[in-house]
Amino acid sequence: MKILVTGGAGFIGSHIVDGLLAAGHEVAVIDDLSSGTRDNLPPAVPLHVVDIVDGRAVRAAFDRERPQVVCHQAAQMSVSRSVREPLFDAQVNCIGLINVLDAAVATGCRRFVFASSGGVFYGDVTTPAPETAPANPVSPYGITKWVGERYLGFYAREHGLTGVALRYSNVYGPRQNPHGEAGVVAIFSKKLLAGEPATINGDGRYVRDYVFGADVAAANIAALTHDLPGVAAGTLTSLNIGTGIGTDVNELEAVVRAEVTRILGSRGRTEALPLPIHGPARPGDLRSNLVSADRAAEVLGWRPAMTFADGVARTVEWFADRGPVTA
Repeated sequence: MKILVTGGAGFIGSHIVDGLLAAGHEVAVIDDLSSGTRDNLPPAVPLHVVDIVDGRAVRAAFDRERPQVVCHQAAQMSVSRSVREPLFDAQVNCIGLINVLDAAVATGCRRFVFASSGGVFYGDVTTPAPETAPANPVSPYGITKWVGERYLGFYAREHGLTGVALRYSNVYGPRQNPHGEAGVVAIFSKKLLAGEPATINGDGRYVRDYVFGADVAAANIAALTHDLPGVAAGTLTSLNIGTGIGTDVNELEAVVRAEVTRILGSRGRTEALPLPIHGPARPGDLRSNLVSADRAAEVLGWRPAMTFADGVARTVEWFADRGPVTA
């Protein structure tokens, strides 16, 4: 099957590309390389360096590739940036999505999988929220993801697409960009490996549901390629992708710190790591968010495979192997 992945040179998208190639599918990628990198892709994968806000360029890439299925991962993904720049957030997450949907319909795509966000969709919740929980996004990022699902639902009904929205909780893992404002595991890993303190926003008692990137990729591959019970053409199906297990940022920093200490010690470095710094709270941050993935288990046959401790260990190892960690 021919599958096009937007944002396919990025953190989650490149893992999806790897999995699709391993399953024998033909894959092409659209990515503006603002956070992704060509190095994340095998050399033979066609890469169209395109900003999804540019509708003509998006259509040209689709005309060339003519995919049967689309996996839309490209997005503005920072909650705090969405608060500062709501217009930019809307341009990427709404106008960009519409451009991709228009091109998909025009070139005969029949299934469209959309990266939504359970991590902001339901607002503050202290128990794992099912998909039936009311939408209550409080940041522009959450609002545009909610609007994105509504657009996908419209295109599914109007054009006979099979639409699947995967509502991710907080995704982490190897290849995550540590230089932006999203991706706290990557940011803490990079800082502590460099001997610098991690900065915790506010009191750090912000509970999140952390799900490993490769597990999220597996959910996408199932949604793109499997027969899905109860999912029909002309409809939108929304599914949570998470673990239902909460970890606050203070606990997260301690787990990352312990893993960094272990890795540095194995490489002959025994100096104490600096204690974390507490900065101001970030506007738009929820106090607690958890999702239930029971429906994803029913529809996709998906459950998270990676424990949080093992996932953090793999993530820190990945960053350590690519940074200046020497004896």
